[in-house]
Amino acid sequence: MTYNVDKSEQEWREELDPERYAVLRQAATERAWTGELLDEKRAGLYTCAACGAELFKSGTKFDSGCGWPSFYDSVRPEAVELIEDRSLGMVRTEVRCANCGSHLGHVFDDGFGTPTGLRYCMNSLALDFEAE
Repeated sequence: MTYNVDKSEQEWREELDPERYAVLRQAATERAWTGELLDEKRAGLYTCAACGAELFKSGTKFDSGCGWPSFYDSVRPEAVELIEDRSLGMVRTEVRCANCGSHLGHVFDDGFGTPTGLRYCMNSLALDFEAE
């Protein structure tokens, strides 16, 4: 896949702190209940921590009880890229930023009670938040 933001891994390493690099570029997962955006309640916009692309609006965030920020929809369908992930002996759907290809988290179809039935389970380290 070709992305609008095309940087070498060395460039990403120089721009991102080690924790964010591990999540965004190596598909690591932050520990549950530790992300600084988990309890963010203000109105605003969630963007990619690697490239600044708009990803989620605060109005789609909900408390899923899973320990990571959860959203039921992206800001636009083309804002995220969904990829089959067969790592760790299971089949999941990885969510990447469609602008730069950075790993954001996974999406699950267990967002019961939400308008879409989806739960975009995102790493706080993969996101930045801009309050309205």
